[in-house]
Amino acid sequence: MPEFRAFTTQDLALLVEYLNDAQLTQFLSARIPQPYTQEAAKWWIETGSKTGFVYAIVFQGVLVGCISALPGEFEKQRSAELGYWIARRYWGQGIATAALQKFTRLMFDSTDIERLYAAVFDGNSASEQVLKKCGYQRDAVLHKAIFKHGSFYHELHYSCVRR
Repeated sequence: MPEFRAFTTQDLALLVEYLNDAQLTQFLSARIPQPYTQEAAKWWIETGSKTGFVYAIVFQGVLVGCISALPGEFEKQRSAELGYWIARRYWGQGIATAALQKFTRLMFDSTDIERLYAAVFDGNSASEQVLKKCGYQRDAVLHKAIFKHGSFYHELHYSCVRR
């Protein structure tokens, strides 16, 4: 079962390694700079990971990914945008599914968030499967809403509401 903790300076080298993997970052936000440098990792550890609910995902004592929820503002203050990634060498082991199940429970048990939602690049079928296994439902398809590396992608919206 994966565990959650804050990011620390000991995570710097693995963050740089993981986030320079083009297969991993293919379907992640362009907010993650490429190439991913030590300076970017340092900023993430010290500043970026302090906004919203952000956790390092640790499996068998090793940093393997990240999961987060960023609450909205004003009328969307009770919704939060979900994000997660798992380093490629840990794909296919059920870690993302276990982490998302645990994180969803944590958010609904310990915050006033009523709705978690995720925006997925069309073509990221692994992430879609994780969301579906965790009880998230597709709400919408936003056609050609994402433009990254010279290509358009549909954006698939999934959500889960507090039961």
